[in-house]
Amino acid sequence: MRRRDFIALVGGTAGTWPLAARAQVSTKRPLIAVLVAVTRKGNPVLNAFVRGLREVGYVEGQNVDIAWRFAEGRMDRFPELADELVRLMPDVIMVAVTPAAVAARRLTQTIPIVCPLLADPIRLGLIASVSRPGGNVTGLLFRIEGLADKQLELALELIPNVARIGLLVNVASGIIIDRQEAESASQRLGIKLIPAAVRTPDDLDAAFQALANDGVQAVIVLVDGMLFNERNRVAALAAAARLPAIYGFRDHVDAGGLISYGVNLADNFHRAAAYVDNILKGAKPGDPPVEFATKLEMVINLKSAKALGLTVPPLLLVRADEVIE
Repeated sequence: MRRRDFIALVGGTAGTWPLAARAQVSTKRPLIAVLVAVTRKGNPVLNAFVRGLREVGYVEGQNVDIAWRFAEGRMDRFPELADELVRLMPDVIMVAVTPAAVAARRLTQTIPIVCPLLADPIRLGLIASVSRPGGNVTGLLFRIEGLADKQLELALELIPNVARIGLLVNVASGIIIDRQEAESASQRLGIKLIPAAVRTPDDLDAAFQALANDGVQAVIVLVDGMLFNERNRVAALAAAARLPAIYGFRDHVDAGGLISYGVNLADNFHRAAAYVDNILKGAKPGDPPVEFATKLEMVINLKSAKALGLTVPPLLLVRADEVIE
């Protein structure tokens, strides 16, 4: 090949390479990374998130890719799994729970992070304020102030002369505000609160045995990803110990638990899809305010009440959003 022909060839291709590169970039599907504390199979909250994505036009494998990672109830896996996802350089990361947001935030301050279940995010350094998050983390709060008070009051309504209540808490989560609120409420109501700490699913049997040995009359199960993932087992252990249990998520009651009062998880996950959509369209995560949970519900399982020999007061049944018979 003659030198001038080679130069002409190079000159011609040099003009086409950037165009080809731009074409590849423009046709590349956005990548959403998802880090979840639980498992995927039959998970109603993840189904709500996927449904929300579909409603704003995203279908996995067609016009968006999703990289899923599941901790399966082991929060100690969050740093490892978050590292895997950050290395993929996704357009946005959706983390299901606050400890996962903490793990991801330690690895990146640039990739947007959406969390539908934020708890105590200012103390944890995830956001500057609710109205102006300011960093790369945003999402929805799921805690309702006074929730622990309400759960303890439900125990008082359900069980005559209740004086000792257990508190099942995952101390590995790093979320302390719920426990602090429960302890404060128990003092105000004159109830002795007996905590049972767990770190992994392997600790659950011993925790319920300890609560039974301590003579508690009911159990408050704090909201937590690992306890949510183990909801069927938690309900079975509570039933075996003949302990009425009050939960923050209705999914526990669907799994056989007695009563729940709190945020509708699926609603928060469904709304999180809109955050992801806005970010994929160019919005900065630090600009829009973090939203509050808007859908609270009380669900009662009468089958579980009957098995425990409890009669649910009629006024409580009237106030329930749903009664499982």
